[in-house]
Amino acid sequence: MKRILPLFVVALTLAIVVTPLWAASAAPAKSSGTSPANGIATAVTTVTGIAISPLLGTGAYGAYQYFSTKGDEAKAALPWYAQVNFWLPALAIVGLVAAKDALGAVVPPGMKKPLDVLETIENKASGLVAAGAVVPFTMDTVSKMLIAHAPAATEPAVTSGGLAMIHLGAIDFSWLLNLLTVPFGIAMFAIVWMASHAINVLILLSPWGAIDAALKAGRTALLGLLTLTATMNPLVSAALSVVVIIIAYLVAGWAFRLTIFGTIFSWDFFTLRRKRFTPAPAGNRLFSGGNLPEVPVRTYGRLRKTEAGLSFTYKPWLVLPEKTISVPAAGLVVGQGLFFSTMLNEGNDTWFILPPRYRGHEEQVAAIYGLAGVRPAGLRRAWSAMRELFGGSAAQTQMT
Repeated sequence: MKRILPLFVVALTLAIVVTPLWAASAAPAKSSGTSPANGIATAVTTVTGIAISPLLGTGAYGAYQYFSTKGDEAKAALPWYAQVNFWLPALAIVGLVAAKDALGAVVPPGMKKPLDVLETIENKASGLVAAGAVVPFTMDTVSKMLIAHAPAATEPAVTSGGLAMIHLGAIDFSWLLNLLTVPFGIAMFAIVWMASHAINVLILLSPWGAIDAALKAGRTALLGLLTLTATMNPLVSAALSVVVIIIAYLVAGWAFRLTIFGTIFSWDFFTLRRKRFTPAPAGNRLFSGGNLPEVPVRTYGRLRKTEAGLSFTYKPWLVLPEKTISVPAAGLVVGQGLFFSTMLNEGNDTWFILPPRYRGHEEQVAAIYGLAGVRPAGLRRAWSAMRELFGGSAAQTQMT
């Protein structure tokens, strides 16, 4: 059943997105010669593009609407994100981020990492704004377009009593259609945004600026490809967007765990939580590493000391029934890093990742769990850290 469910969801996504496009393009042309197919395709591409990079996507989309609208009165009636006082500062911030990334390949990680944390927070905030405002606006446009192109009776219907029925075309049903299109648009946005936001968290974990630049370049190239194909053929761009949505769905579990990790990392880092935090003897919350058997990497849970060793308790997706596994404490040490520390086994593999709040408390953690001590992680583990960053030996659990 678990293997069939992803296939069913993918098929349902394809049906929901592709069927309206096919029906709209196959329907008889109206007297105006217009069809909602291109409008639906453009909406799917717009939501996907904004989800990939919320601030850039929203700013560019707003600027496009502003410059493509004629007349001062029409421009004044545009949504807030299409006004100059929003899209111009938004694109300016995007430019500053691009400059930071360009210099990041040559500056030490200690100077760039705080800016990466700031960008991660910005990506979360702009994602919430886009999901709460821009996406509903876009899907509302689709609803009105579908209602406008719905078949309408050419002559009023008359009852047996001779009373003319109210023309249904005079009633605005777009609000009813919004009950379907807006939640679907937000769900589509959330899935793609999580996968894209994972890149920001990977940059937080990456020890090299060159890797950061490559990750950003790949995401920007995908956004550019969607934009380019949208100008040439909206249907092709929509098909590419569907592929992006399906891939994002398949890595949703991995992206969700990275999103939780990035949220806690940013909060601990900027609030200096380590200065008001003390490890608890009864158990502490941390993340699983890439080598903990049967547990997906970066799963958030609680590590406790037991008579048999250690136990790690967690809830999949943070809300599903609790699971507990036993962890042997023999040979484990705390690896002290520059921004966050880890628990390593004798083979130097990461079993647990400690959030930044534990920085400076490594000796206490080692004493609470009866570990073999603390040692500097150093840059000698950079290559193995990169393997664990993208999954490493736990790759088989990445999508669960």
